[in-house]
Amino acid sequence: MDVLTPPAVENPGMEVHIHPFALYSVKNKTKSDLYLHTSPEFCLKELISGDEGLDKVFSLTYCFRDEPSSPIHRAQFIMLEWYRTGVRYDAIMKDVEDLISYSLEAGAAKGLPVRHEFQAPVKLIKKTMQELFREHLNIDILQYLDVPSIQKLLKTFPDVPVPQIDLEWDDYFFLLYLNKIEPQLAKTPLLMVTEFPAPLSALSTLKGSDPRVCERFEVYIRGIELCNCFNELTDLKEQKKRFKDQARLKNELYHYQLPEPLKFYQSMEQGLPTSSGIALGVERLLHSLFEIENPFFY
Repeated sequence: MDVLTPPAVENPGMEVHIHPFALYSVKNKTKSDLYLHTSPEFCLKELISGDEGLDKVFSLTYCFRDEPSSPIHRAQFIMLEWYRTGVRYDAIMKDVEDLISYSLEAGAAKGLPVRHEFQAPVKLIKKTMQELFREHLNIDILQYLDVPSIQKLLKTFPDVPVPQIDLEWDDYFFLLYLNKIEPQLAKTPLLMVTEFPAPLSALSTLKGSDPRVCERFEVYIRGIELCNCFNELTDLKEQKKRFKDQARLKNELYHYQLPEPLKFYQSMEQGLPTSSGIALGVERLLHSLFEIENPFFY
């Protein structure tokens, strides 16, 4: 079901490194209690929660993030986000493959200039994060899941710039990943990266057979991150704990706090069912598949 969610919300999202825009009353010259959402996630989860929740929902809407502009990022951009209840994230994997195939066919039929990598059928390659680190750095990243060990690991890469301050585990990880792994991803036209290390679980579940990894994936097209999917965490107690940790980190790193997502907690109390969800950047999809410099106008 296509649903429309409000862009002005009490809490715009809790991710540490994603920054929202706060609304301001020009008339009263005061800051509002509302923010522009960075994702429709909380509202969509509200719609699938409880006994009368919807089974499958999607939203195609503008989202807003206070980040520097680049060829693949705007402060205001179109997000396609969808959720399926009663399924694991494997079902969303197939959704993404089908969407990319459909987009290539539909775009070509409309005369859009398909990038040369996709003028013939291209298979989506799936690799775990552990496999990527073994392939490109010959290390098992799952052996470095605490701060002291990953700090020691980074010292073996003198070309990776590490600030002389104490960081969280995920900061050390991304220093290594963004400098050493991500530049290699463009060599694979369509790549799905799965099973992230557990400290990067965010709002995803841990893998039952190997709790060192979490059940989430990202898809890269020509090295550009397209989407992020979670096998959704449904434990409200654990969710509150993770939000508390994220709020602490945001305040330590960026010196501001967001209000608690109380309305979201209320919907979670009704019961978030087993579900999977994904957020996909629409302009990034068009830019990555087609020779379009400004997909905003398509």
